[in-house]
Formats: sequence, structure tokens, C-alpha cells
Amino acid sequence: MAREFSRTDRVSQQVHKEIASILQNEFKHREPEVGMITISSVEVSRDLAHAKIYVTFYHNDEDKIKDDLVRLQDAKGFIRTLLAKRIRMRAVPAVHFFRDESITEGIRISTLVNQARAKDEAKAKDAPEDE
Repeated sequence: MAREFSRTDRVSQQVHKEIASILQNEFKHREPEVGMITISSVEVSRDLAHAKIYVTFYHNDEDKIKDDLVRLQDAKGFIRTLLAKRIRMRAVPAVHFFRDESITEGIRISTLVNQARAKDEAKAKDAPEDE
């Protein structure tokens, strides 16, 4: 019987779980001024040497988001060290943080669709009805 998930998928899931826990517990105590951060996804390379970690920020201030992302980048050695203590692997993947803009982009598109619908409904009310 074939495996349901590849090794990279299993490692991705475990890294996702552990990094989320690290950010919630240890990183928040080290950097209390960082806003609320959520790990949206993790992609591990096939050789398990690198992990791309996509994070979502729950505030709209662009300067604050950039500052928080820089703080994450600066603390990636600390985060990787804690990850190595939690995951039993020969070599722990190097972590690289990226901003996940899919949620904000989804909200923007949803707003545009709602505006277009509202305009169409307004035009439909203003147009004379054909009988």
C-alpha cells in the first residue's frame, strides 16, 4: 500500500505545528511588541534543507508589518534552534519567512465584487422596467 503523504509533507506539517507553537509561546516573550502573527503554510524543499514559512499579520499598518517581518527574519536563528530541540531530524531545515498576502488579497477582491454588485443593483433599480 502506498504512503498517503510524502516525507516532505509530513515534515511540513510538523514544522508548521512547531513554529506556530514557538511563535505563540517563546517568541512572544522575547519580542512582546510584535503583533499577532499566524502561520498560514509551510513549504519544505525536497532535500529538507529549507522551509519557506508563510505568515499572516493581523493588522493593516504596512510599516508595522514590515517591522514585524524584519524581527522574524532577525530571530530565525533563535526559532531554528528551538525547532531543532522539538523535532528529531538529522538536519533541521533553514527557516525563511515570507508574508502571505492571500487573505488581504481575498478581502480586497471580495470588496471589489461587493461594490460591483451594489452598482449593478443600483442600475437595475434606476432603469425603467420593460413589461
